[in-house]
Amino acid sequence: MTAKSGLSLRPKLAGTLILTRQSKRGREILMGKRSTRHVFMPEQYVFPGGRVDRADSYAPLAGMMEGEDLACMCRVMSERRARAAAAAAIRETAEEAGYLVGCEGRITSRHPNWTAFRKSSLQPDARPLRLIARAITPPRRVRRFDAWFFHADADEAVAGIVKRESDELTDVRWVTREEAEALPLPHVTRFVLGELDRRLQQPASRPRHIRELARRMQIDPL
Repeated sequence: MTAKSGLSLRPKLAGTLILTRQSKRGREILMGKRSTRHVFMPEQYVFPGGRVDRADSYAPLAGMMEGEDLACMCRVMSERRARAAAAAAIRETAEEAGYLVGCEGRITSRHPNWTAFRKSSLQPDARPLRLIARAITPPRRVRRFDAWFFHADADEAVAGIVKRESDELTDVRWVTREEAEALPLPHVTRFVLGELDRRLQQPASRPRHIRELARRMQIDPL
């Protein structure tokens, strides 16, 4: 969907988390269907995630990912904003899917964003996250996001499961790679699935960035 005016909206920073796990069916990926009331990508299957809230900059994280992944983000933003994007991915995964990526610990923050963690005596933790890709929504759309996609192994990173607080995603479920391909997916989600495969198969490879330049999609290393 495109914007009615000729002006292009400035992308909002967003964080998305791809949780995977191993089962008898092989590697499974957590996905959900966006509800019909959404203006942006309704009825499409996506990973849990969303825009960064102001409070995400002060999230009570137990730790932050390090190394080249963090360095990639800090080439284009401050470490504080990188931390906020990771926090948003963890928060949205808790709200939309009920999976708490964290570790044992008590948090002093009373912000409602972290109620599920506080009640579970857990602290959100970005140390298990790995950067997979960055995608900026093309110009002239009714919503635009500067989205950062992270990955975590649910068997190692998920410390608790609670009832979902949000109805933004419906039909939240674990799907195999083949099942994911058969779902109605946005173009960017298909791209990120491919990047997930590439990064898991080639751990030393660099994350990549997809965006529109001169009305053509371009993919570059971060």
